[in-house]
Amino acid sequence: MLESAIRVEHLSKTYNGKVRAVEDVSFSVMPGEAFGFLGPNGAGKTTTVSMLTAGLVPTSGRAVVDGVDVFRDPAAIKQRIGIVFQESTADPDLTGRENLELAAALFRVPRAESRPRIDSLLERLQIGDAADRLVKTYSGGMRRRLELAVGIIHAPRVLFLDEPTLGLDPQGRAGFWQYVQELRKDRGMTIFVTTHYLDEADAICERLAIIDHGRLVAMGTPSELKDRLGGDVVTVRTVRSDPEVAKVLSAVPGVVSATRQEEAYRVKAPRGEALIPLLVDACTRAGIGLTGVSLKRPSLDEVFLEFTGREFREDEGATATDRAVRIGQVREAFGRGRR
Repeated sequence: MLESAIRVEHLSKTYNGKVRAVEDVSFSVMPGEAFGFLGPNGAGKTTTVSMLTAGLVPTSGRAVVDGVDVFRDPAAIKQRIGIVFQESTADPDLTGRENLELAAALFRVPRAESRPRIDSLLERLQIGDAADRLVKTYSGGMRRRLELAVGIIHAPRVLFLDEPTLGLDPQGRAGFWQYVQELRKDRGMTIFVTTHYLDEADAICERLAIIDHGRLVAMGTPSELKDRLGGDVVTVRTVRSDPEVAKVLSAVPGVVSATRQEEAYRVKAPRGEALIPLLVDACTRAGIGLTGVSLKRPSLDEVFLEFTGREFREDEGATATDRAVRIGQVREAFGRGRR
């Protein structure tokens, strides 16, 4: 049986003995797989990634990455994995080449290998022409490509991408993922990614896990998760909320379920388009005023709403906990280089 690239068993993290950031999380990722990890802000994504990359010690549980127990040998893990953080970590006062040379030294890449490896990455990620310019002169897309090169300078077999394209324009996002897919194809690299862009997760990831309130609430391929919705979703918005609305909607032939969601009602049905006139007619006869009706085909947006009860907001920024964890990771990485 093929050994998992990442194996997580009953992982938990509690802060200050009270706040359960991650609770009893278990999953595995196969070698060469692109695995997406999604969740609302504060759901436990950053804490989980930080534990898997040896940035945080768990309260309980176990994790094995690339055959190494993360918590028994954190130093080995930090040398074997690649990480691209959400925040820019490239030194703006160094050139692109100097950033890569520093990373190669930190990861103990033999000098005889580092120069050709750096040259190859600079050209492949299309920043060769800017290799000897200060990073402070780079565009956002160029910085992201440089940070990807830094993350894989030591040829890791597992790469963690923590919201790597947040803030990039669509062209920059597409370009970044093109390079990741090429590297993954050529090297058989395992990709573990968190992202605020569900279209990216749908296109890139072979399987997804959704975490909410520290617990995994769903896992599967994008298609499997969409199929679990039970068909199309019709959103019905009413003038005022009323417990009877869900009953009226549920009674319409063809409706699988009707539930209150924030300020609207979500109606699931195999053929939503044909159902809309029937829903409107039922509300009219029941004296329920409507302000809008809309139809959505199964999508990851709907999957996310179904399992977390919240809409996925692409513009959500990092929480204070997220920022503190990531700053600690960066400091730890560069602290190793000084010792």
